[in-house]
Amino acid sequence: MKIRWKPLLIQFAISLGVAGLSALSTMNSMGLYQSLNRPPLSPPGWLFGVVWTILFVLMGLSAYLVWITDSEDKKPALRLYGIQLAVNFVWSILFFCLQAYWFAFLWLLLLWVLIIAMIIAFMKVSFPAAMLQIPYLLWVTFAGYLSLFVALLN
Repeated sequence: MKIRWKPLLIQFAISLGVAGLSALSTMNSMGLYQSLNRPPLSPPGWLFGVVWTILFVLMGLSAYLVWITDSEDKKPALRLYGIQLAVNFVWSILFFCLQAYWFAFLWLLLLWVLIIAMIIAFMKVSFPAAMLQIPYLLWVTFAGYLSLFVALLN
């Protein structure tokens, strides 16, 4: 398969752009996170940036694989991708900036459902693209555990 650089770079720009905006909007939040009562298995704050960067790279690559297909199902799949990116971005603001922990948890459940719907939609277009979203689903599942217990403990 020949790499189509322009669509690949566009997809990376979209996914990493959302990641960057999210990081900027919650820039000073790791201190807050460290001060919260956190559940067992809470990772150190530095790990979040590493994991999210990897996940956003995988999301961009996955979206690229969908984008370059000729499938008639690619537009609805990419629409779901865009919606879940927006929901992902808003979660950071709800949790870190507004400290609305219960609402952030419910919002994360919405994100989780959207990720599953996106994986199913991507599966119709590109199996590898769908599989690249699995680490994201797993991490958001773990983030749900963390969010729920932060809401319960604080």
